[in-house]
Amino acid sequence: MTRRFKVLIILVVMLLVAAGGTVVVWAQHDDRQPVTILGTWTGNQGEQFEKLLRGLGVPFRYQGTAAQREVLLSKVQSGEPPDIVIMPGLGELAEYADQHRLKPLDDLYKPEQYGAPWNAATPQSGHVYWVPVKADLKSIVWYREGGKPAGSPAPLKDWCIGMGDDGASGWPGTDWIEDLVLQRAGTQAYEKWALNSPRGKWWLSEPVRSAWQAWADLLGQDPAAARHALLTDHRGDPDSHGLLFDGWHGCSLEHQGSFARSFYKGEADRARLVDSAPLLPGGGGRVRAHEVTGDFAALFSDSTDAETLIKRLASKNGQQQWADLADVFSANRQVRTEGHAVESEIARRLREGPRCLDASDVMAPAVRDAFYEATLLTLAQVADTGKKGAAKPPDVEPILTNVQKVQDAQSPGDTAPRTVCSTR
Repeated sequence: MTRRFKVLIILVVMLLVAAGGTVVVWAQHDDRQPVTILGTWTGNQGEQFEKLLRGLGVPFRYQGTAAQREVLLSKVQSGEPPDIVIMPGLGELAEYADQHRLKPLDDLYKPEQYGAPWNAATPQSGHVYWVPVKADLKSIVWYREGGKPAGSPAPLKDWCIGMGDDGASGWPGTDWIEDLVLQRAGTQAYEKWALNSPRGKWWLSEPVRSAWQAWADLLGQDPAAARHALLTDHRGDPDSHGLLFDGWHGCSLEHQGSFARSFYKGEADRARLVDSAPLLPGGGGRVRAHEVTGDFAALFSDSTDAETLIKRLASKNGQQQWADLADVFSANRQVRTEGHAVESEIARRLREGPRCLDASDVMAPAVRDAFYEATLLTLAQVADTGKKGAAKPPDVEPILTNVQKVQDAQSPGDTAPRTVCSTR
């Protein structure tokens, strides 16, 4: 507010008082603090998200980073957490909730607009601490238009695989393992493993061990390809159109979530999808369920503006604006997706049939990180045996035993997710 404007207000007030009037002054203070938001979206998608936020009527300051876990931990430890964080890691959010750092969102969105497994309250507290503001479909395989795959397991030479990521290398391998467990053993075994409920040796159980061995056997078909996957970013080179359209050594299939379209850039309209179940090692059976993932908003502060922003972002109108603006998908069942047939198909599968949240996302951070490392170790062992002669798939038992030890060291949290899969 300028000095001249302040003087003008004072003069107007004095005149009105002198005339016997009543004065009500509405002013927006210059020191109104913007809502701080920490997310993972950078580049074009980060710009699109900021454009959406500008339309929600709340001042904000957004930071997007690939190293979100480290940045958030640093901010929390320094006593300056963001007002809002948006992340896929429910296991990580549950730990913050157990530390009483998160605020309940009970009255900030309408749970009936979100189907299971997105909207579950924690049984112990009865509160909701996160809400999905973006959703993606997994358990799918992408191929190039005109090259639809046969409905049978595909050899390693057909797969475009990259394990690299700025802040979490190895997670694409966890998607393979999760999908194999889900399609082979079904939702109940998958949920028990993901939640470690009831507590047990789920990493050494037959569903997990056999799924992991099937993936290791697939990688063992070509140690050179396994080595390349270990050293390759899952998005491809920065100037490329993603691994699928780079076609390294003739690969034609990619096991990736619906977010992969952003990697394909100008080629995205030529990408087509099919269910993953028939193409996975040992596949050929029916689709038992689809794995899904989300980006969940959680609240660290008591800021009224932050509460208002989450309320508007999670509403039907806010989610519809986000979907229309950035070509993203919502878990809100009232949001409609218009456009390409592929987009409509993704939206339909996100809301129909059995769905299970990404298992690594709901695991405790230490277990999740051990999971990531175990997939990288599997590829490294395959690549190493190839240097010594004939490829030999690794013995997965020691790898899984190490992850189980990390799991055994975890204490169950009060606010950890208790539902991973929906039945319809």
